[in-house]
Amino acid sequence: MARARSHYVCQDCGASHSRWSGKCEQCGGWNTLVEEAINTGTPGGLGKKGGGGFGSGGSGRGRGDGLALNLVELTGAAEPPPRLSTGDAELDRVTGGGLVPGSALLIGGDPGIGKSTLLLQTAAKLARGGDSDGRAPVSVAYVSGEESVDQVRLRAERLEAADAPVQLAAGTAVRDILTTFDGPAAPDLMIIDSIQTMYLDTLESAPGTVAQVRGSAQELIGLAKRRGTAIILVGHVTKEGSIAGPKVVEHMVDAVLHFEGERGHPFRILRAIKNRFGPADEIGVYEMAGDGLAAVTNPSSLFLGQRGDPDSGAPPSGTAVFAGIEGSRPVLVEIQALVNPSPLGTPRRTVVGWDSGRLAMVLAVLESRSGISFASQDVFLNVAGGLRLSEPAADLAVAAALVSSISKQPVPADTVLFGEIGLTGEVRPVPLTPQRLKEAAKLGFETAVAPFPPARGKAKRAPSGLNEHHTRHVTDLTGFLGISRRRKDSGDDGRSDA
Repeated sequence: MARARSHYVCQDCGASHSRWSGKCEQCGGWNTLVEEAINTGTPGGLGKKGGGGFGSGGSGRGRGDGLALNLVELTGAAEPPPRLSTGDAELDRVTGGGLVPGSALLIGGDPGIGKSTLLLQTAAKLARGGDSDGRAPVSVAYVSGEESVDQVRLRAERLEAADAPVQLAAGTAVRDILTTFDGPAAPDLMIIDSIQTMYLDTLESAPGTVAQVRGSAQELIGLAKRRGTAIILVGHVTKEGSIAGPKVVEHMVDAVLHFEGERGHPFRILRAIKNRFGPADEIGVYEMAGDGLAAVTNPSSLFLGQRGDPDSGAPPSGTAVFAGIEGSRPVLVEIQALVNPSPLGTPRRTVVGWDSGRLAMVLAVLESRSGISFASQDVFLNVAGGLRLSEPAADLAVAAALVSSISKQPVPADTVLFGEIGLTGEVRPVPLTPQRLKEAAKLGFETAVAPFPPARGKAKRAPSGLNEHHTRHVTDLTGFLGISRRRKDSGDDGRSDA
């Protein structure tokens, strides 16, 4: 009897190695190689018992037994995919209008962030239907591989969803799941919590390995395509925050959502990383409460919170309001900065909610182009509300908060800022300026510090009542704040009047 061959697969990137080593040569991860058996035959999934593959039905047909593909032209009418409204406005926004039948969706997030809570609430809303919006009840199946049936029932009682007609099961064998649901009575929505606990009995590797995650996801996606069932897969994340397992799983599904939030903040952000049926990088905002997750319809007012002194209402120094864009939604968020003389030989640079490398660039530009020195100062930067910003348009608001903190000169409370700063100190235009201005005007702001509109095309006017203050250079920002600019070559130490 021939000896079974094996290889070693990296659990982070999926690279295959002929022998074990402590470090993966592809991604550089340590202690990520796991031994897996090599299947020398043709991959067949579950074979005849389970009906593997998207359309083969597990018949195991040879190359000559295949069916000819139906070739069509590119031109022609294409109907938009039907949508399954969830009754959750934020989830519908992120998914592009609702769940698409026959699609597969992968949602990841840190442990305890609220993934199971969100999905159980969504399952209950779909199973009940909606009288106010006319949604008909749909069949929903919730398969838990991490918790028992009693544990899921306890969570449903806390969420006041125990009366919803959701089909609940606990299991980890993909063959059992397909035997139960792969039929004419397949549910409209199936939730798998989580994909790392599922396993195929045809593979010798342990659950959670690359081979098991990839094979289980393929079989479940095949079920979705055959029966028109929308499937939501819950995925674990690594310590770096990315979804665990090979990237091929993200390529296999139709949409990838990431549930994020900061410890100690009640706010949760559901962000679309990939979406074949809608816009990517769209966000939904939730607030964690005692009875579950509540959708936030106006995130700008939530992230701004209580600004200024409670008595006088004057804003403190070191704060600035940034008019940002998350997906297609304009969001106003407060940026807080604290600049203080450092008692250490190496000043500290602490950032929460923004890129630390971009902060270093803004500090260098302010020192080089405006003469404001941060060399002996501790710098602390925070994005209020637990939101993570990745937009370069936040440069101008960050610079305003830093200059305001070091000069003790507050930014006017009725002012929003946005713009990208280049290495030469110029302020570059950013996209979707009208949407930012409209959101600022809606919340009562009167002044917007923004870049000059681009020379090409016709510049759109600002909304009525909103005064635009255009900037070309970071020195215009210091002038707007009323801070005199000193050059290092003028004979002083390069610091501002602060």
